[in-house]
Amino acid sequence: MKGNQKLGLTMLTALVFSSMVGAGVFSLPQNMAEVAGVDAIITAWFITGIGIMLLAGCFLYLSRLKPDLDGGIYTYAREGFGEVAGFISAWGYWLCATIGVVGYLVVAFAGLGALLDTPEHIIFGDGNTLSSFIGASLVLWSVHYLVLRGVKQAALINLLATIAKALPLLAFIVVAYWAFEPATFHYDRAGENLNTPFIDQVKNTMLITLWVFTGIEGAIVLSLRARKRNDIGKATFLGVLFALVLYVAVTLLALGVMSRSDVAGLSNPSMAGIMAHLAGGPGRLLISLGLIVSVLASYLSWILYAAEVPYIASQHGAFPKRFTRTNERGTATHALMLTSCTIQFCLLMILFTGESYNALVLLSTSMILIPYFLVGAYLVKVAFKQQLSWRITLVGMGASLYGIWLIYAAGLDTLLLSSVLYLPGLILFFSTRRKAPSAKLGEITKEHSS
Repeated sequence: MKGNQKLGLTMLTALVFSSMVGAGVFSLPQNMAEVAGVDAIITAWFITGIGIMLLAGCFLYLSRLKPDLDGGIYTYAREGFGEVAGFISAWGYWLCATIGVVGYLVVAFAGLGALLDTPEHIIFGDGNTLSSFIGASLVLWSVHYLVLRGVKQAALINLLATIAKALPLLAFIVVAYWAFEPATFHYDRAGENLNTPFIDQVKNTMLITLWVFTGIEGAIVLSLRARKRNDIGKATFLGVLFALVLYVAVTLLALGVMSRSDVAGLSNPSMAGIMAHLAGGPGRLLISLGLIVSVLASYLSWILYAAEVPYIASQHGAFPKRFTRTNERGTATHALMLTSCTIQFCLLMILFTGESYNALVLLSTSMILIPYFLVGAYLVKVAFKQQLSWRITLVGMGASLYGIWLIYAAGLDTLLLSSVLYLPGLILFFSTRRKAPSAKLGEITKEHSS
């Protein structure tokens, strides 16, 4: 790959931050208030903060301990636990990213609907109307063309969009801070009106907090594109830290502006409702526009990740060999086409089924549980095998326990759902291996198409 197509620390950090801070943050106050009281929310963020920083630590250490393993999510699982585990991780992550970007398109046009629709004239609705389908398809193939022109160009646009979407979020934090009322914040902190045990309140927030942090692995997934290897871990750590501070501030400040029950009753994006309560129509407009910019920026990040995973996995024989092909700008053309066509198919299904953003969040999040657990488990294996320091071992063990906790909190229904979605991938994997049984780690065929 040409040197001028490589990504520096700033762009890598922006990609990590942007991929995490997308649609979820704008609905986060209502999502959390609906299932937990203030005390449980604080506890949930404490657990999540520790767990997600441990996971970021795993990516940081593994990027330095195993600098030859590009692609992260797939290669760590494959190296640590075999080809089948590697493919399961790659397939799960690819589906998570692909379904996630479908969700971003749906909620972006739902945001337009909130601005432009009237009760008498529905244009975009909840992002699942014909107009939304046409608009989302235009965005999909426009971004497809943009990525074909080079990953660095797409990352530069993502950096600018990340700066733009941060402004309304910062405005919300400033306004909510000045309007914060301690009495409102402390009212019914235990969430007694929910009639839900404290531990269940905490558990019920776990998939929400996992969803808003999905994307932590962005710099690792794009490790082949990094200008400096040391930037990979730094970008991951910085992106996660910025996002954690933002999420905690948005969630807790909202509960000091309106009561938990009032926040829970808001329609999403709930941040727009809170801002309308504070600043009227202009506040709602600011947040709604910020949502659209934020979602589209995150979409751009995720399309890069989604295309990269089949590209990396195909180099090791887990995906068909055709996905190794790149153009003169270093873009994995066949992997990108696979991802874009899958997104188009999902958009068509959304049009006919009328499913919403929340359903897509559940599908996407369910697919990332096992890949995240395997990252922590691999660091534990490496630490014991190489007799590394206790600090590194504890980071891996802590991240593994956090992964187990997430799987437990997700519940049996979510695990069954993810199992069903893994089946088509396993069929593809065994078919690919039967056709190319001699594929080995490190055999990379570079084929360039015009």
